Amino acid sequence: MTTAANGGGMRHGNGLDIPEGLGDLCSPDRMAVIVYDMQVGVLSQLDDGDETVGRVVRLVEAARRGGYPVIFLRHMFLPKRLSGRFALRMAMAWQGVDSVEAVTPILQRDSSGFQLIPQLRPGPDEIVFDKTSMSAFEGTPLASTLRDLGIVSYAIAGVALEIGIAPTVAHSTDLGFIPVVVEDACGGKDKAAMARALDDFDFQGNVVRTDVENIVPLLERP
Repeated sequence: MTTAANGGGMRHGNGLDIPEGLGDLCSPDRMAVIVYDMQVGVLSQLDDGDETVGRVVRLVEAARRGGYPVIFLRHMFLPKRLSGRFALRMAMAWQGVDSVEAVTPILQRDSSGFQLIPQLRPGPDEIVFDKTSMSAFEGTPLASTLRDLGIVSYAIAGVALEIGIAPTVAHSTDLGFIPVVVEDACGGKDKAAMARALDDFDFQGNVVRTDVENIVPLLERP
């Protein structure tokens, strides 16, 4: 794991402050904390879900103490009648079935599995955005909310790294945000695919990678 330096000295260009390290990004007027799909029905599929929960809770509590904006995401699948070609094709592939009739609707709105886990209930100054896409920036008010707050970066944690967090990160860089991936607070099911996602972040050079031990003290600092 490569952990970003806490600060490398802010650069300047075109009248802008250009952050170098994690410490340059960690300020509640520049960074938000995004919690991705920490839902009952998602965490139940992971063997090490409890470890991920503990780290995400620690991250969120630090963000709250530091006064950071905190935004939660939830994934929902559409009812079968409203699912089109792509959605049905993906559902059959994920569920390992060969007919639409065999697809079982999951993570339906208001089902028990759709809800966030009890340890991560949003506070009165926080919000939950529901989505049907893998990227948290597609079909949600996330980008406009961050921009209206003047946010330029976000720290992301949750599940699953290889399925949803990776496409969220890729999408956000096209929108001009600087992603900070708190990798030990990002769970997933396919460890090899998770490693490939982290390698891809390094290859593209558009992501700051860190862990809970490094970012929590920065979030809590005055």
